[in-house]
Amino acid sequence: MAPRPCSKPSTSSEVVTALVLPRRRPRRPRAMLVTAAVFVPPAVLLFTLFVVVPMGEAARYSFYNWNGYGVPKAFIGVKNYLQLFANATFRQAALNNLLIIVASIGIQLPLALGMALLLARREIGSVAFRMIFFLPYILADVAAGLIFRFIFDGDYGPVSSLAQQLGFGPLYMLAAPGTAFTALIIVIVWKYFGFHMMLYIAGLQGIDRSLYEAATMDGAKARQRFWHVTLPQLAPMLKLSVFFSIIGALQLFDMVIPLTGGGPFDQTHTMVSFLYSFGMGRMRIGFGSAVGVVLFAVSVLFAFGYQRLLMRHE
Repeated sequence: MAPRPCSKPSTSSEVVTALVLPRRRPRRPRAMLVTAAVFVPPAVLLFTLFVVVPMGEAARYSFYNWNGYGVPKAFIGVKNYLQLFANATFRQAALNNLLIIVASIGIQLPLALGMALLLARREIGSVAFRMIFFLPYILADVAAGLIFRFIFDGDYGPVSSLAQQLGFGPLYMLAAPGTAFTALIIVIVWKYFGFHMMLYIAGLQGIDRSLYEAATMDGAKARQRFWHVTLPQLAPMLKLSVFFSIIGALQLFDMVIPLTGGGPFDQTHTMVSFLYSFGMGRMRIGFGSAVGVVLFAVSVLFAFGYQRLLMRHE
């Protein structure tokens, strides 16, 4: 019997690779098409029904003088938008949104970063303090608004009682526009800084410790390590945190209604609470739809612009 021709001898590494590593079967294009055909249409259908269609309907209603009953017939063109931008309360609401963004970036985020620097180390008690500072974020916005409405109450609230014990008169923080908006800022900072603190802690724990060791060996002080190691390494998380702060400020609603109701004198409204009070609450669906379209345009332009300018490489 003639001997079989010998194949090309394999090296030892090739033999080990063939024995240890299983062969990957190339995924068939047909299987990928079947998977896409099964999972994509339901997702597209749900997105269309609950996002695209309501957005399109809101844009259409914004050109009508419609109270929500029946079919909109009174076409008025862009009058809703002209009335909106001429409305002093809406301009104040837009300014309030801007002030909330400034307070969030200037007060809330530095406070969150400072607490993260203190609690990022795995020391005794740090986990407990993280949970304590994160708990307000778990609380519903409506509940937080109701709780602080009582706290800032001028007749029965603990803040007013403390002011009277210190020799001052009753403190009605929610009765004056300036103090009411200050109270709103206090609640926002208290409610959300724990969320950003946890983001920063996650970022800090992901920094390579060898960078600090190398900086220390080069003679860098604590402040220099913070500016030249911590902040650059934490930059992606900082950008994400700023993004969440601005989007959250634009969408703020649940806390405003139970805390101030937009008052006093409609001076603490945000754009969303203005939409609810002056659009849906007064059965001016067309006018409220115009507010929603403007808010949607602002949010989308900011989201895409921010991602393109600052988060393109993240």
